[in-house]
Amino acid sequence: MDETQPTPRPRSRGIYLLPNLFTTGGLFAGFYAIIAATQGRFDDACIAVFVAGILDGLDGRVARLTNTQSEFGVQYDSLADLVSFGLAPALVMYHWALQEMRLDGPIPGKIGWVAAFVYAACAALRLARFNSQVGQVDKRWFIGLASPAAAGLVASFVWTCDDLGFTGEQLRYLALAVTVTAGLLMVSRMRYFSFKGGGPRHDRVPFLAIVVVLAVLVGIAIDPPRVLLAIGALYALSGPAYALFRRVRRAPVSEAAP
Repeated sequence: MDETQPTPRPRSRGIYLLPNLFTTGGLFAGFYAIIAATQGRFDDACIAVFVAGILDGLDGRVARLTNTQSEFGVQYDSLADLVSFGLAPALVMYHWALQEMRLDGPIPGKIGWVAAFVYAACAALRLARFNSQVGQVDKRWFIGLASPAAAGLVASFVWTCDDLGFTGEQLRYLALAVTVTAGLLMVSRMRYFSFKGGGPRHDRVPFLAIVVVLAVLVGIAIDPPRVLLAIGALYALSGPAYALFRRVRRAPVSEAAP
């Protein structure tokens, strides 16, 4: 008689304090970013978005390390992400540049707030799709630009431009393009490397990878806004570049003329 396989342990329905504290911290950072943006403190707002991203990366790891995963934590994390990486970046960009579209007339003014809404809606759709596909996709890849990465791109763009002395009024059309592009990339079907690996063989990384990570950390310490913008832009472009590479690789070779 065959031995029956042990049934997987169901996810707890309880509420655990430690991982949800990190999630609450990320939610607070996203809310603070919105408040700071309404007051014109865009540097603080952008930093708060990145703080939310760091805390978002920690809550899941803490839950796995302490074996405190729960269905409540999953849903709470998703709702917090919607605020921190959906509403907060959209409103930061709106208060910095998109609201200045009204200077060109009533129709462009409406386009400004619609673009901010499109970004927020795309973030919500991206999170809903991610939650519905957990366990069904290759963990090495994200389908569409992850919402924290999109938020980092938007926040680093505002932070860099503001640090360089540009105003949202001067760059309102470029800001419009960045906002809409980041939103559409989130709901695209393009693949983005997730850096999560696919198993134990990925626990060891090459020595060069450690050197690269160290160089990136040094760069961020020296000039945070520009380095973060460069990283965000390169990562956002990696999806279209990989999609183009796959299409070219699979394109049939035309037969040579006789």
